[in-house]
Amino acid sequence: MATPADPRRLCRLVQDGRLCALRGELRAAGHAGCAGPAGDTLLHCAARHGRRDVLAYLVEAWNLDIEATNRDYKRPLHEAASMGHRDCVRYLLGRGAAVDCLKKADWTPLMMACTRRNLEVIRDLVEHGANPLLKNKDGWNSFHIASREGHPLILQYLLTVCPSAWRTESKIGRTPLHTAAMHGCLEAVEVLLQRCQYETDCRDRCGLTPFMDAVQCGHMDVARLLLEKHKACVSAEDSLGAQAIHRAAVTGQDEAIRFLVSELGVNVDARAGSTHLTALHFAAKEGHVSTVQTLLSLGADINAKDERNRSALHLACAGQHAACVQFLLSSGLQDSPDVSGALAQHLTRSPNVVQCFDHSAMAEGVSRDRQ
Repeated sequence: MATPADPRRLCRLVQDGRLCALRGELRAAGHAGCAGPAGDTLLHCAARHGRRDVLAYLVEAWNLDIEATNRDYKRPLHEAASMGHRDCVRYLLGRGAAVDCLKKADWTPLMMACTRRNLEVIRDLVEHGANPLLKNKDGWNSFHIASREGHPLILQYLLTVCPSAWRTESKIGRTPLHTAAMHGCLEAVEVLLQRCQYETDCRDRCGLTPFMDAVQCGHMDVARLLLEKHKACVSAEDSLGAQAIHRAAVTGQDEAIRFLVSELGVNVDARAGSTHLTALHFAAKEGHVSTVQTLLSLGADINAKDERNRSALHLACAGQHAACVQFLLSSGLQDSPDVSGALAQHLTRSPNVVQCFDHSAMAEGVSRDRQ
């Protein structure tokens, strides 16, 4: 009578590459078809952990299906490609595995390989017919994914075998140049600017340019390169009228703000579209005290008002950012009504923010008494 197999033990044997022990267990059980908690077969496990000898044994001795899918529709080829196990990839391809099979979210093995910066695996997949132009559910092709990872040799290779791979946008209009800039992949950006013909200040659906992406993520080497080699516009506006300095204030990129104002001459009090918000407003809204300090040190107007007559204090109070409120009050910013007559302190719900106004009022009273 066959002995029931323990799926977890079998997976551990596969993971550890203990082929002899695995043979004994499977012979005793009389089958090799047990699935793990995520629907993984033993083939998935072998491919994921790079156990080529185990993979071959399971296919050839037990006739396991190399196209079996788990709950995410991953096949063994996805697993091997995503982990960069070239010998397993080559074995599966040699057995006829579908090279452009899709897992959940429409990812191909080539896309998975591009996340691992493994040029040899990528080359094997392409030479077996993988299509770099296929897109996943977000509209990313393999070149787009490789641009996020930033390996210049992989980008060069993909452009060689598929020169049009760069002509792609995600579903929200983002190009590989946007992606490489956002992730600070300097060498990748260099390749993209040298070999591809992206429009200067190409924009995604939100109006963001690669330069804005680089600045708001603090990648100043990439931002400089885009200025020098791509003639990026420092005052370009997104769909809401925000410029790079406003995006940098939102993300608290103090070095980027210094670069924009001190080196490029950007107006520290530049207004964002119809809202008239300044970088100081944006920084206060997010509660970035150090960014507020940086902006003030660069000459930002602490009393600047938006189209609703709100100061940075209103935005900090609305966000319940006590430290920022305290700093603005201690820097001399007085509370004042907006167009509806509401004071900044009327927007407070946090006891900590209320205390900031109480302490400020007490400090003012002591100061008057001394005078």
